[in-house]
Amino acid sequence: MAELKYKRILLKLSGEALGGKSGFGIDVDEAESIASRIKEVREMGVDVAVVIGAGNLWRGKQGLERGMDRSTADYMGMLATVMNAMALMDALERQGVFTRVMSAIEMRAIAEPYIRRRAIRHLEKGRVVVFGAGTGNPFFSTDTAAALRATEIDAQVVIKATKVDGVYDSDPKKNPNAKKFDQLSYIDVLNRRLEVMDSTAITLCMENNLPILVLNLWDSKALLSALRGEQVGTLVTV
Repeated sequence: MAELKYKRILLKLSGEALGGKSGFGIDVDEAESIASRIKEVREMGVDVAVVIGAGNLWRGKQGLERGMDRSTADYMGMLATVMNAMALMDALERQGVFTRVMSAIEMRAIAEPYIRRRAIRHLEKGRVVVFGAGTGNPFFSTDTAAALRATEIDAQVVIKATKVDGVYDSDPKKNPNAKKFDQLSYIDVLNRRLEVMDSTAITLCMENNLPILVLNLWDSKALLSALRGEQVGTLVTV
């Protein structure tokens, strides 16, 4: 087996990844497809942690447009991420992958409370850890939660899973001449306002020298190739 470039990763998934073609709700087939990708990685000996969003269940922006309190909208989003985390856990365990959901908001009946050292111990034992409830605080996105948790568990890279094969200077679906970047600096991402992750997450990764790799998770070879160090997607680094 080829030498692995990354031995511990944090995979950032959007909530819409579980939503199937509609992007809403939880599609069991999509959950199983994502679980099979994660299983392949785990079988390579890579430690895998996951942060998942909530856009398939709750769009806080819609509540804000109706005058909802921002904190309330954000807490609702955090709860929705735990539902997604449980769906992914179920799909993983049905494929024989031992998984733990850890929540930043305590709900002991369904998830472990997030404790950094315990999370690292789960990874060391070969379990996949799915982090739910974001950072546990309003006003922070799941992008920021991903950057924070990755830093805390000493992940070597944040892998941002998308349905395109990297970062472009414009929308490749609308512009056939859009240019794909193989590599970008954190500053380039911030200055160009490229929608890789939000600015707080990018800054946190920059301050901790944590690379971000953007790739198409639905390309069956992309993730495994990236872990072997092959040129895949777009790498954001110093």
